[in-house]
Amino acid sequence: MNVKYFKDTDTALLEFSNASVDETREISENVYVDLDKDGNLVSMTIEHAAAKANLPHVSVEEIDASAA
Repeated sequence: MNVKYFKDTDTALLEFSNASVDETREISENVYVDLDKDGNLVSMTIEHAAAKANLPHVSVEEIDASAA
């Protein structure tokens, strides 16, 4: 997974795979998801990311299945 933050437009792009995008769906006014031909998530775009998604601060935590 890659996370790209474009400071000039305050846009975050979360890339989950390298598959070709077949369709883009608007989830809300500032959130869009890109899907491949099978409906799998390829990427997500968040506009106004600093205000809507607390970006550019990003934290990743891996949880071991035995700890949950």
